Amino acid sequence: MNGPAPVNSVVGPAVGAAVEAAEAAARAAGVLIRPVADLAGLAALDRLLAGIWQADASGPLLGTELLRALAKSGNYVAGAYDDDVPVGAAVAFFAAPAERELHSHITGVTAGALGRGVGFALKQHQRAWALRRGIATISWTFDPLVGRNAHFNLAKLAALPAEYLPNFYGAMHDRINGGDDSDRLLVRWELAASAVVAACAGQPHRCEPPPTAVVALSRSATGLPVPGPRKGETLLVAVPDDIEALRRRDSGAAKAWRVAVRDTLTALLADGARFAGFDRAGGYVLTRDEAGR
Repeated sequence: MNGPAPVNSVVGPAVGAAVEAAEAAARAAGVLIRPVADLAGLAALDRLLAGIWQADASGPLLGTELLRALAKSGNYVAGAYDDDVPVGAAVAFFAAPAERELHSHITGVTAGALGRGVGFALKQHQRAWALRRGIATISWTFDPLVGRNAHFNLAKLAALPAEYLPNFYGAMHDRINGGDDSDRLLVRWELAASAVVAACAGQPHRCEPPPTAVVALSRSATGLPVPGPRKGETLLVAVPDDIEALRRRDSGAAKAWRVAVRDTLTALLADGARFAGFDRAGGYVLTRDEAGR
């Protein structure tokens, strides 16, 4: 009787390579990554995350109690350390058991460690941790307006967006989100997929749009969103250069981008378009078959 292959038969052969890729990424970033379960270690990770997202780093972000419960119940709580100093953290919990999926709730790297590949190393460690447990998929959400995160998730990791979630968390009054609506893209990282294996080996998923691509949303000379046509086989949806800086400088322009990207992407997805990747110059690349042109 034919049917889908068992999860373990899919992820089993990938475990060894994933562990090697995770170790290589950690060496390249100059960090040691390990699970954390002790109270002092968890409190340090929560302070690290609070320092990234909150103006007042002394207050909790997730809370040591929650992190302790997640770690004790077998979920993923890990830190990245440079000479025993935490410079990154990631927290994930199990999704529905039937789906054999892990949901990555938060990953953060301190400002002083940015640009070293610590975030990439954390995701590689998380992938190896999941594969060792027979988990085939990791999902997470990110703000679709943050272009560097879109490139990291869709190109460097080869994750694929699965759903657009308008104002998913409600208004978030922190240093990064600035009270903006919390629209998110839900991505799924199929851990044993060939594109993911290649990306984890240092070969990012490149998505170069053809010259005939239709620009469904572009940036004006003053940095504002400009809607365009939405018909075509390949479509480009731009994002602002730096949405976090724009929120601080011009909240009205930031809101205009939120609405424009939301309206464009949700309309294209409803009309049958699907994400193909992210291009640094053009933004999100979406495709549709000939019947949907």
